[in-house]
Amino acid sequence: MEGTVYRSTGSWYEVRTATNRLFSCRLKGKFKIKGLKVTNPIAVGDFVKFEVESGNDNQGIINEIVPRKNYLIRKSVHKAEHAHLLASNLDYLIFIFTLHSPRTSLGFLDRFLVSAETFRIPVLIIMNKIDLCDEDDLETLDALAYLYEGLGYECLKTSAEENIGLETLKSKIANKTVLISGHSGVGKSTLLNALDPELDLPTNEISDFASKGVHTTTFAEMFDFGDNTRIIDSPGIKELGLMEVKEAELGHYFPEFRALLGKCKYHNCIHVNEPKCIVKEYVENGKISESRYLSYLSMYQNDDNRR
Repeated sequence: MEGTVYRSTGSWYEVRTATNRLFSCRLKGKFKIKGLKVTNPIAVGDFVKFEVESGNDNQGIINEIVPRKNYLIRKSVHKAEHAHLLASNLDYLIFIFTLHSPRTSLGFLDRFLVSAETFRIPVLIIMNKIDLCDEDDLETLDALAYLYEGLGYECLKTSAEENIGLETLKSKIANKTVLISGHSGVGKSTLLNALDPELDLPTNEISDFASKGVHTTTFAEMFDFGDNTRIIDSPGIKELGLMEVKEAELGHYFPEFRALLGKCKYHNCIHVNEPKCIVKEYVENGKISESRYLSYLSMYQNDDNRR
């Protein structure tokens, strides 16, 4: 039989068939993905083949993963030199960004965008909880939207509390398989409940301590929105270590750097200390955002997981 992984709980996977039948499945043996060490060989969104267990027609054993068209991956926070698959077979990525309760750093956003660029998966940046923003905050969001939309990333301001941007969001995700991600507490589950109240996903308030989010989603899970739309709600991410991004190719995943390929003095310029680097010149002249360049330097200098 064949089906799609809708939920991963570590050792068991909820698999839904084309006839909407749900099976609890486990793996047969060990799976390897192109030699990559992963903490979870199967991700939500995977298409799998399985056999129904003898004596239990609600359980199955997965014996094959259908080749993925793409996936989103990050460095494991628990196992050194291991990766963790966030989701697979995606049409669209949504990143939830908040200025307050909690604050999302631009560095974290840029890491997510680099991960998306590895498979050229389109990204929608949602600037959420705008009901908490004052006039200065809204001006900041407008400036950020101008920056990132200029790089090719769509931006949308939303508020589940005031029903702002929700209809536009529905139209953006229609007929797509979408991963929604961001820090804990940015309002992923609240937004999903606003889109479909029947989901009734658990939500938590922001903790008073350091205004940090409280985890409400423990495992990645996919939900159907109508006939052809699927949204994967992922656990809140605290850190996003890059995987499968080679040191010399990091700049290729910044669209504004990529547009300048071949224009530096040295063909293998890494845009750090080289003379006559066009990227550094653009930063100095304000043609490339300083925050984006600082994000690049942080990834280049601090990530030790590239191969």
